[in-house]
Amino acid sequence: MAEYLDVLRSEKKYPISAGVYYRLRAHLMQTLKLDDFCDNAEGYLVRSLYFDSFTNRDFYEKEDGLECRKKIRLRSYGREEPVKLEWKQKQGTFQRKRSLILYEKDACELIEGRYRCLLNYNIPLAKEFYSYMVSEMYRPRCLVQYRRLAFVAPVNDTRVTLDSNLHAHEGRFELFMQDPPLYPVIDQGRATLEVKYNQFLPSYVKDVVSSFQLTEQAGSKYCAARRYGLGGVML
Repeated sequence: MAEYLDVLRSEKKYPISAGVYYRLRAHLMQTLKLDDFCDNAEGYLVRSLYFDSFTNRDFYEKEDGLECRKKIRLRSYGREEPVKLEWKQKQGTFQRKRSLILYEKDACELIEGRYRCLLNYNIPLAKEFYSYMVSEMYRPRCLVQYRRLAFVAPVNDTRVTLDSNLHAHEGRFELFMQDPPLYPVIDQGRATLEVKYNQFLPSYVKDVVSSFQLTEQAGSKYCAARRYGLGGVML
């Protein structure tokens, strides 16, 4: 099992309606391959627990549109997959995502606000997480869950995802709970298209996406999910 991942690539997001979702899904099914996590066209569940500082700095930096900003989250795919502690940073037109693979027991420690377990990992990123989260008083803020249908292409590590059924909770942080209490964040039937790639987007993928004349928006599942506590908005 890899313990550390570092990815830097372009990432574009497009809000889409239910009608566009099903038509786009049909086109992508004919053009690209489903990723290894997708057993069928319904996709799989993704659950993330977002952390933020005492002053909710990450939320407000995103809302203010700062050029350089970040998010820290625990991510689980609800199966026997490893838990990831991720540090996602916006760097101009690129997104850098550094991930540390954790044992589930250590992820539970982080959920409780105990971060010393990170010092047991002999990886510089783990020490960086520990130092930053302790000094900036990071705590769990919001649990987010959605369904993802993911497609991949070998050229430029291209990845296209359709995310729907977005739900969240700002007070319950049971990342590993079978059926946590969640409220809807996204209007029924709406979804988000995300297109990620290195260097340039392959033309055959670009043609599929551009045929729907979508409008790119810098949306954030985390910020939308915090609509009760911090005034986020429905996507």
